[in-house]
Amino acid sequence: MVSEALAQQHRTEEETALSVLLAGLVRRVPHAAGAVLFSADGLVKAAYGLDPDTADPLAALASGLYSLARGFGTRMAGGDGVRQVVVELDRSLLCVARADPDMCLAALARREADAAVLAHEMGVLAERVRPLPPAPAWPSGAR
Repeated sequence: MVSEALAQQHRTEEETALSVLLAGLVRRVPHAAGAVLFSADGLVKAAYGLDPDTADPLAALASGLYSLARGFGTRMAGGDGVRQVVVELDRSLLCVARADPDMCLAALARREADAAVLAHEMGVLAERVRPLPPAPAWPSGAR
């Protein structure tokens, strides 16, 4: 049980560190509403400025967008290296970027946000997230 408690404490500390990085992005980009870091399969790892009812479907949608962009790159553009996906809607912007091979970032902003600034800050944040160590493995028998 001690190892399970330590693993949980480490996960909580990592989530807090990631949330601080996401908060910095939201604060640096005028009109940004929130940001989420998620696994390649769309599961939220950390979020800032978004309630769970928004963060979870946003991560799933952003994961799908990123996957579609990779598929397009592979089939139509000669490679699968996606840097970012930016979706401009009537009232909002969504920017998705790869953080590492297993994680992506998504940021949501109001339409007044500058898409270039949002995309740049996403790239900066992706670089800052990459050196973070992976989450510890679950202790045996903890599931």
